Amino acid sequence: MAIQSKYTNTQVEALISELLAVLAKHQAPTDLSLMVLGNCVTHLLDKKVPGESRQKVAEQFAKALTQSVKSSTK
Repeated sequence: MAIQSKYTNTQVEALISELLAVLAKHQAPTDLSLMVLGNCVTHLLDKKVPGESRQKVAEQFAKALTQSVKSSTK
């Protein structure tokens, strides 16, 4: 079953578009882009997620990322 998001596709797509535009503006290669995005995720986890939940949220994020990559290769 698909997970329902509290955010609209328009909201999500707008943010993705802006983030990708910044990476393109800086002509960031894939490895640098992934490093920067990973550091952003770490920053968000450290600053916005309570310490007692951080590990679980990080694991759920990693699992969702892994699943999305598996899905896109089918």
